[in-house]
Amino acid sequence: MNQNELNPDASPQAAYGARLRRLRKERGWTQVDLAGRMGYSSVHISGVENGSKFPTSRFSRSADAAFGLTGTADAFEREYREIKHGGLLEGFPEYVKHEKTATEIRLFQLGLVPGLLQTREYARTVAEGDVQRGAITPEQAEERCTFLAERQAALARPRPPVIIVVMDESCLRHAVGGAEVMEHQLRSLVETAALPNWVVHVSPFELGARRPFNLPLNLLTLPDRSVVAYAESQARGHLERESAAVLPMLTSYHQLQAEALSHAASVAMISTLRKGTS
Repeated sequence: MNQNELNPDASPQAAYGARLRRLRKERGWTQVDLAGRMGYSSVHISGVENGSKFPTSRFSRSADAAFGLTGTADAFEREYREIKHGGLLEGFPEYVKHEKTATEIRLFQLGLVPGLLQTREYARTVAEGDVQRGAITPEQAEERCTFLAERQAALARPRPPVIIVVMDESCLRHAVGGAEVMEHQLRSLVETAALPNWVVHVSPFELGARRPFNLPLNLLTLPDRSVVAYAESQARGHLERESAAVLPMLTSYHQLQAEALSHAASVAMISTLRKGTS
């Protein structure tokens, strides 16, 4: 196969391809050899090594199995996760790692239902919208939905975290997909709100300038009782660990929660909006 000279510093994807090629050559394998071990074609291997084909989670797991890297710090799947979220969402892979062990999760969201509460259909519709805009590929959309499902599944553990959600009213009124998608999503919100470890609040439009946040915010209480914060803009994310920065955010979150609709009133609003989609 034709092998171009790949600069590993050009991009995370180029670094992935260069490392795949280096490890293959260190073992004396041809692309055909590696293809046979991974269950892919040699053309596919060449595309990833050359940086012309984007690696997937499945491809990365197969590479880890072939090179004996499964579950290690050098795993290709771990590198893939970093590529996937990369510079656009700095800190997100580490945030998700903490999310899996957090004892309390506090979320604030604008515009869209928070990911941990999204139904499969709603999440897929959001991802497909990004595909239509050219922001991501269909393969990346599929990976995004799979990754979200994994995060949601991780919440079902012997001692599940307490999850407090404050959604701006826009999350409920922003139509995603058709009436059926929204009806299922609103019904799921009502059902989730009935679970003992979930508290759901709606921040009504009437709150106006008293709403302290203009960007989504996640706050995690970890097993050692420390708190980390994760905030996103349109282009990137940031994980904050310093208590001097996190505690003011936590205070503002408590103030927002106090001013938002009660859990019961929030569920009533969601139920009313759901009737409008039927």
